[in-house]
Amino acid sequence: MTGRVVPADMQHITLAAKAIQRGELVSFPTETVYGLGGDATNDRAVAAIYAAKGRPSFNPLIVHVASLSAATEYAEFSPDAVKLARKFWPGPLTLVLPRRAGCPLSLLVSAGMDSVALRVPAHPTARALLLIAERPLAGPSANPSGRISPTTARHVEEGLGDKLAFILDGGPCEIGVESTVISLLGDKPALLRPGGITAEQIIAELGREIEIAPPVGDVEAGLHGPGRLLSHYAPERPVRLNAQDVREGEALLAFGPQVPPAKISLNLSPGGDLNEAAANLFAMLRALDRADVKGIAVMPIPAEGLGLAINDRLTRAAAPRQD
Repeated sequence: MTGRVVPADMQHITLAAKAIQRGELVSFPTETVYGLGGDATNDRAVAAIYAAKGRPSFNPLIVHVASLSAATEYAEFSPDAVKLARKFWPGPLTLVLPRRAGCPLSLLVSAGMDSVALRVPAHPTARALLLIAERPLAGPSANPSGRISPTTARHVEEGLGDKLAFILDGGPCEIGVESTVISLLGDKPALLRPGGITAEQIIAELGREIEIAPPVGDVEAGLHGPGRLLSHYAPERPVRLNAQDVREGEALLAFGPQVPPAKISLNLSPGGDLNEAAANLFAMLRALDRADVKGIAVMPIPAEGLGLAINDRLTRAAAPRQD
């Protein structure tokens, strides 16, 4: 291990917790991707997260908390919200809810809106950090805004290493795509971002249909949840979706057993397993984003289950850059 990367043992988790209490930033593993954590009640710490990521100020941040009980201190929970939290927390589900009156969370985590995005992570390192720090953690993915999300401590160090007090190394992330984001602000639940919990699972638990909200491209459209900018998770090289062949100078991001020939190629899942593909997505996109590559051709991914989240990320990666 090098630089600020340290083992995710209790000694270093305790040191990281003290850094958070001082208003510093740390990176920690979750079951989805590595988070960039700061005290969500500390305006300066939250501002430092935006600065570190270069994140647009109108894109809200997810706040990680230790339990459903802790979450109720910050937001109003409807019966649907309680039902989803009890089923999927701890886990890869973020709920966008109305902020409580007098909520002590920094207004910056909500990007000035009257809502807040909350999640209870399942990863033992994240949970230990929350309990020892005794602070809610604003925790977006630990990468420069709009770039590929990190699934290892090394990815974090490459992108943000000089901006962090510690990077807790808990190994590769299990799921590999961010949490599902569900808004419960309106009369009907809305899926703002596909992720580690599928839409089918949400519908089954609620016993009714939900809205599927498209990604939005500007602040006028009303961002009520994180991860909704259209051009997001983007590598430096252009991405071409639903590729059936590989053009001159392109690398191939493949899926499944039938793969066209390519000089440079990585396969998300040779067996066509969407869970394996999700876990590999960001690391493989990062590996193919090379100086000797003109573009990245991506084979079709089934739009079902976690494939919905994978396609969402790839669509954002392929979108025109937004300054």
